[in-house]
Amino acid sequence: MNISGKTKIVGLFGYPVEHSLSPYMHNAAFEALGLEYCYVTYPVHPDLLEDAVKGIRALSLKGVNITVPHKERVISFLDEVDEEARFIGAVNTIQNRDGQLIGYNTDGRGFMKSLDEAGITVEGKKVLIIGTGGAARAIGFYLCKSAGKVHLYDIDIPKAEVLAGHLYAVRQNAILVDSTTIYNKPFISSMDIIINATPLGLKAGDPSPIDVALIGSDQVVCDLIYKDTPMLRAAADKGCKTMHGLGMLLWQGVIAFEIWTGIVPPVGVMKAALMERMK
Repeated sequence: MNISGKTKIVGLFGYPVEHSLSPYMHNAAFEALGLEYCYVTYPVHPDLLEDAVKGIRALSLKGVNITVPHKERVISFLDEVDEEARFIGAVNTIQNRDGQLIGYNTDGRGFMKSLDEAGITVEGKKVLIIGTGGAARAIGFYLCKSAGKVHLYDIDIPKAEVLAGHLYAVRQNAILVDSTTIYNKPFISSMDIIINATPLGLKAGDPSPIDVALIGSDQVVCDLIYKDTPMLRAAADKGCKTMHGLGMLLWQGVIAFEIWTGIVPPVGVMKAALMERMK
């Protein structure tokens, strides 16, 4: 990749960001298309988020992705937020359009595309989402539209209550469950799809977000973390169909790429770059 005075910069704001695979897939796509763009990561401490967002405009960055822990708080620092991201209450992509900073959320669309690619159908199914942060908001927005019921659980009860209320407004099939229910075998067994939307499993030694002993072999178990986690491995050992978050990462990135450049990226190139880094 040749860097020049004409190179346009995009990147990622998060804390931490060292583990991110996004630079590999985006830079591979830029190189394949011969675009003078470069994707870099920025570790932005939460106390400095407002300053970092101002820096997008000051440094003429074309845009950035936003990841944990900034997806919800960043909204207050933007000039405009599209309708979908506003309803979800979280932004994962910012476009710098002639000095106007516009927020989008590509996570939900990326997740649904990854389900389709994996042959997982949600129509009429019972879904459990563990965790109610920004990513859960995004996928919940789309799941509510097609699933039979969407159950939500988080140890942060007030946070979970807020999301349940917002999703119930989308469609009256969002249900909040408590800590007693989450350890109830008949309840867990009745779920068609179980999704971990928490960071548990990202670090070695993390506890499982759910008691895997309660999972049955006929269930689908997904994790938004983009690697095989202990929960996914245990579920696979039971015969479950499993899916990690690499597909979601890919497809949300594809959509963000289009927002920044106006060009449809080479999806195969981006996927190959991700798979190479996962070896």
